[in-house]
Amino acid sequence: MTAHHDGPDRAHRRPEGVSDETVEALGSLSKALETTERARGHLYSFHQLTGTADLELDRAVELLHKAGHADWAETVRTQVLGRNVIPGHWTFQIVEAYDTTYYRPFKEIEQGAVEELADGRDHLYEAEMKESRRTTGHPDHTARPGSAPEPRDGDAR
Repeated sequence: MTAHHDGPDRAHRRPEGVSDETVEALGSLSKALETTERARGHLYSFHQLTGTADLELDRAVELLHKAGHADWAETVRTQVLGRNVIPGHWTFQIVEAYDTTYYRPFKEIEQGAVEELADGRDHLYEAEMKESRRTTGHPDHTARPGSAPEPRDGDAR
């Protein structure tokens, strides 16, 4: 008979003395950070898409010249190519400022709160939600990766 595990691994079990309110607060803090991670990803998309567009302008300038539109080629080259996206900033500078001013401090605070308030155990809220939603004995509802399903109530052990 294959041994089964009861519940989440130690890294995802609530430490003794940690209240429901603390678990919920850390879950909310984690969700806010995850949303910030997504925003940061969009900021990198903005950075890469703007850079790609700027590089494509080289081709547009060349093609405008070849098509006999030297004035338009020069306008694009001098007025758009390499232009700041906001005063004094290219997109890499916006990404750097976001990381320094907002993202890194937020991430450090979230990590510090998890370390101090939950002994460094991350995703407690989600782990407890998983436990409350699992169907005992279902092969796709195991507590941990690679674990065998627990016997259902009434099943032979």
